[in-house]
Amino acid sequence: MRHLLFFAFLLISLSVFSQTIITDRPDQTESSSTVDLGSLQIETGILIGFSESDDNSEQQILAPTTLFRYGIVEGIELRILSQLESVEDNSNTTFGISDLEIGTKIQIFKKEGTNTEIAFLSHLILPTGSEGLSIDKAGTINKLSISHEFSDNLSLGYNVGYDYFGEGQGNFTYSIALGIGINDKFGIYIEPYGQLVDFDVYEASFDAGIAYLVQDNFQLDFSFGTGINHTMNYISVGASVNIAKTEKQE
Repeated sequence: MRHLLFFAFLLISLSVFSQTIITDRPDQTESSSTVDLGSLQIETGILIGFSESDDNSEQQILAPTTLFRYGIVEGIELRILSQLESVEDNSNTTFGISDLEIGTKIQIFKKEGTNTEIAFLSHLILPTGSEGLSIDKAGTINKLSISHEFSDNLSLGYNVGYDYFGEGQGNFTYSIALGIGINDKFGIYIEPYGQLVDFDVYEASFDAGIAYLVQDNFQLDFSFGTGINHTMNYISVGASVNIAKTEKQE
């Protein structure tokens, strides 16, 4: 379930809306775009998930999970992720705050006249969470994000990454999101994703979702996901708002 702590949405797929908000939720693929200089973007949501292995079942509720993104310079943003979490594991329930994540996204390539963007994202996990929810060690999440816009209503984004949670060899991660713009307000995505846990155990998953642009800077979303070769299901709803920098009059 750890890979579900990040929900991301490939909103290059919704850039056809000529909107100011490009979010990193609700899918797993981080967008290759950064928020504008001086803009604050808040992306929040609720997730209910279930997973099961041979000897354990777990129900997880994230309510809410909130990502703050702030443009510190053009092409670079500061990111802070915080969330409340409830985990029921074999009749034991743990509720509290998950580990705080602080990071950045840096846009590496964006050029007028090309349909490709590239960005790098890195988060530091600080062991500040409640007992039973914290990994109790420093960790890191890293992703290379690449996107291609093929037409006004079709785009593709994909991530490859490496996560380390303080022990073991860490996890290799990937995701591939196909985004389709339906009209000026609605967009959908489908996405296979997965991870190689400790570079040993392969977990493949799939999710899909929809986003609705309420206003130019305000978006609602719904998504669901399931495991392909393992038992996992989740549903999520969320909202995102962009508070743009106010230009001062000369």
